[in-house]
Amino acid sequence: MDSYFSVICLGLFVPVTVIAYQIAPRRARPFVLLAASYLFFWSLSGALLAFLLLSTVSVWAVGLALGALLDVRDRELAAPGADRRSVRRLCRRRMRTALAIGLAVNLGVLAALKYLPFFSRLAAPLLACLGIGAPTGGLGIGIPIGISFYTLSAVSYLVDVYREQVPAERRPLRLALFLAFFPQIMEGPICRFGQTADALWAGRPVTPSGLYAGSVRILWGIAKKMIVADRVNILVKTVFANHGSYDGGVIALAAVLYTVQLYCDFSGTMDFAVGMGRIFGVSMPENFRQPFASRTAAEFWQRWHVTLGTWLRDYVFYPVSLSRPAKRLTTRARRLLGNRMGPLAASAVPLACVWFLNGLWHGAGGQYLLFGLYYFVIIWLGGMAGPVSARLCALAGIDRDGHAWHAWQRVRTLAVVFAGELVFRSAGAHDALAMLGGLLERFSLASFFDGTVLSLGMDAADFGAVAAAVAALAVVGHLRERGVHLLDGVRRAPAVPRTAAVFALVLAIIVFGAYGPSYIPVDPMYAQF
Repeated sequence: MDSYFSVICLGLFVPVTVIAYQIAPRRARPFVLLAASYLFFWSLSGALLAFLLLSTVSVWAVGLALGALLDVRDRELAAPGADRRSVRRLCRRRMRTALAIGLAVNLGVLAALKYLPFFSRLAAPLLACLGIGAPTGGLGIGIPIGISFYTLSAVSYLVDVYREQVPAERRPLRLALFLAFFPQIMEGPICRFGQTADALWAGRPVTPSGLYAGSVRILWGIAKKMIVADRVNILVKTVFANHGSYDGGVIALAAVLYTVQLYCDFSGTMDFAVGMGRIFGVSMPENFRQPFASRTAAEFWQRWHVTLGTWLRDYVFYPVSLSRPAKRLTTRARRLLGNRMGPLAASAVPLACVWFLNGLWHGAGGQYLLFGLYYFVIIWLGGMAGPVSARLCALAGIDRDGHAWHAWQRVRTLAVVFAGELVFRSAGAHDALAMLGGLLERFSLASFFDGTVLSLGMDAADFGAVAAAVAALAVVGHLRERGVHLLDGVRRAPAVPRTAAVFALVLAIIVFGAYGPSYIPVDPMYAQF
């Protein structure tokens, strides 16, 4: 079992888990899910399960400590003649210490396992000048699957307890299930404790409607992965591995196809997670909201990987923005640039923090830091240019609410996204810059007519199947943007058309899905992050 879409997972693990869950007594069902989740994690990461257990125990203990400090505070505040200000200040200071310990343990493990080799390589030249040798091989024990996802969930739980948004969980197994739930452990979505913990522990029975809705959603994800993501994989791998051998037109094609591949793989995995949640009676947060309908880069990231974006907003952007140094900077910027441009200029600081961490979260490599820098510059400058653009359009008589302007915005945003994903997929920062240079300096469409494109792992039939699938996804996305949820509509349809729709989806996967010895399935893309 190497992914959610493996034969062992879909054909054996999921059915056995669902059956065992359903036949178990209601009180035992959460334990079935927890056992299945740990088994799934063990199948992918083996003994590295110990790090997930360490995170769970540390988070539980620190959460209890935070809860105990809050109880002490409340008792002291209720005492006659209490110095309420001093009590609150002392409690806050102790809670900050406990929170810092919990964050240090969990983020420290993440940093040691995922980022130590990268930063050791960066620091090696400087340390060499000082006569200090720096290890560059890391700890050599591997990285647990999904560590970036469950670590962010753990951090959000601790911060929410600290902020008194959720109570401290006293039952360690309940917290363990929240962190380890197998449909989300590999690639998210990044859930908050208040979103899913109660439903996971409730042990709700599997209902026919939930089983049907969840299964259809999973099939939809399988179709995305097998028809699109897996089919374009060979071409994408070939071009990115040998980008110097191709002209800018081929590089542009690879960037576009990789963007489509990433979306279909990642959103397909989210379909699996949401579908499994529906089967078990758990509402998982949606991670995509038609991102390719966006008109700005900022809007794109409000629609793409939504749970990561909201996590960074709530736990990085707002805290930095509301810090005393940031408030002082905003005040000074407002005096210099005015009430409109000043705050926009000062937002560079929290925005830079968000995009530095966004890039770093995705991977330990220069290309990911460049990816974060790329979007920081575009989004910040876009915000700064917004008022200027509005005035220029008014002077030129351009209708910013018209279809033509909106179409131009969407095309422009797609170009920004394709270039960003090119950087993201590159083997390193040097390769990313080289590919961008090749895209601009060697751009040509000759490869589309001399047979080069059709020799990269996809023939005309493959391109046709991908184009048809992308068109279908575009239609579904357009309908959803207008409030029409096609999958939910299928679920509510009469039995005959509902059954026919499911069979049609299964047939499409069988006929158009990429499988067999000539295809290389996509590895779980976001699991490595």
